[in-house]
Amino acid sequence: MHVGLLYSRIRKDEKLLLAELRDRGHEVTKIDVRDQTFGLDEAPEAFEDVDLVLDRCLATSRSLYATRFCEAYGIPVVNAPDTAETCADKAKTSIALAGAGVPTPETKVAFTEEAALEAIESFGYPCVLKPVVGSWGRLVAKVESRSAAEAILEHKATLGHYEHKVFYVQEFVEKPGRDLRVLAADGEPVAAMARSSDHWLTNAAKGAETASFELDDEAEALVETASDVVGGGLLGVDLMELEEGYTVHEINHTVEFKALNDAVDVDVPAAVVDWLETKVPQEVVV
Repeated sequence: MHVGLLYSRIRKDEKLLLAELRDRGHEVTKIDVRDQTFGLDEAPEAFEDVDLVLDRCLATSRSLYATRFCEAYGIPVVNAPDTAETCADKAKTSIALAGAGVPTPETKVAFTEEAALEAIESFGYPCVLKPVVGSWGRLVAKVESRSAAEAILEHKATLGHYEHKVFYVQEFVEKPGRDLRVLAADGEPVAAMARSSDHWLTNAAKGAETASFELDDEAEALVETASDVVGGGLLGVDLMELEEGYTVHEINHTVEFKALNDAVDVDVPAAVVDWLETKVPQEVVV
């Protein structure tokens, strides 16, 4: 199997995947998306003879366009551009989850400061403001008063980028000091961990403690459904525990797994490559 690894920076996650692929004898071409020019007719030379492109772009914009071009060239790509487009946008993810009946936090989207403030007041305090595009818990705010809401909305309105003028307002979910990250391949859980912190944000990127977590049948079913809703692929599905059941609050399409790999007994990169080998014809794999 010849894998094209599409990247803009090689992190520990990519190093783990590269090592596993090469240990199995697969050919790997590292493709720095920053060096590429994508035309309408033919794929760039770097993509020649690859059987599969694995998108590990750091920047969402590059990921969305590069995968779309790969699809246009007829090159299999993980994850597919439609999946990436849905997961990269929190509003689109919320719409998809709610439309399929997947439990997800109550959410409202507004386009002016006035309408956003009305949405916030309808939830009451605290509630949560998130950017529609973003990761690692950046620019996520727990809003605890009207004055705080007014200040945050004003800041977002003046940031300049149109995405900051899409106000994504969500109910604040009381969780037991942790949330759950599940790495899933076409809806099948590979491994899961709990991310715990004294801070209300429990992202591993913000220093949360991680530990292996055993999924029950309900959680597994939710992960499978949530994955199907956005088109499948290699995904990080994030859940929060409720008094009864779970809620799915985010799905990540270029999921990082180094913290998960350290927290569980599963060899995560090996499991990922096992799955990647199923995405190309068997005669190519061997």
